[in-house]
Amino acid sequence: MSRVSVFSAPFLLGFDTVEERIDRLAKGADGYPPYNIERTLDAEGAEHFVISIAVAGFGSDDLDVTTEDNQLVVRGRQKEDPEREYLHRGIAARQFQRVFLLADAMLVHDAVLRNGMLTITVIRPKAEKIARRIDIRSA
Repeated sequence: MSRVSVFSAPFLLGFDTVEERIDRLAKGADGYPPYNIERTLDAEGAEHFVISIAVAGFGSDDLDVTTEDNQLVVRGRQKEDPEREYLHRGIAARQFQRVFLLADAMLVHDAVLRNGMLTITVIRPKAEKIARRIDIRSA
């Protein structure tokens, strides 16, 4: 039985990949690491999104921030130190992958690691409203 989706409406042309991305994001959603997203507007009307991810215990060499196929992907991988002997280990060396779906024209401005928080700034420039007339040809 096929699934009916809001994206299968005939007037939504070219949105089929959006549904695939949303499904992929939903499957990989777990609560680690926790994060916040803030939105601000600058004087020109561009939107700035600040993503703060709690990555205590991770260094900049343990983190990877990339954009792939309109997605912001944050990966963390801590290396085990075989020299250490733990009497109690309550803080696991856990790896993670956190994915954020980006709209078209969004730009990742920078990523800063400070005091156990990875802060990523994403900008959506103010879009120009474009209207144009399409000439109709006779066949």
